[in-house]
Amino acid sequence: MSAYFVFNYRINDRDAYDPYLAAVPAILEAHGAEILAVDFDSEVVEGDARHVTVVLMFPSKEAARGWYDSPEYQDIIGLRLDNSDGMAVLANGVGN
Repeated sequence: MSAYFVFNYRINDRDAYDPYLAAVPAILEAHGAEILAVDFDSEVVEGDARHVTVVLMFPSKEAARGWYDSPEYQDIIGLRLDNSDGMAVLANGVGN
C-alpha cells in the first residue's frame, strides 16, 4: 500500500534552507519517492497552515520511513528543521 508524507512549513532562513533543496531530490529518488506536489505559496483554506506544502508518495510506509530514517536524509534534515517551522505527517494511501 502506498504511503504519503505531507509537509507544511514556513521557511525562516531561505539562504540556510536552500542547500536542503539542492540535496533532497537525489535522496528521494534513491528511496523510490514520487514528488506529487511542491508549493512555496500554498493557499490556506482552513486552519493555521504555513506557506510551503510538499506531498511525497512512497511505495509503502516502510519505504517512507526508510527514506526519512536513512543516514543520507538525516545528514541534511537539520537544514530544513533548523530553518523552518511546521509539521510533517505520514499516512497510508487508500485502496491500493
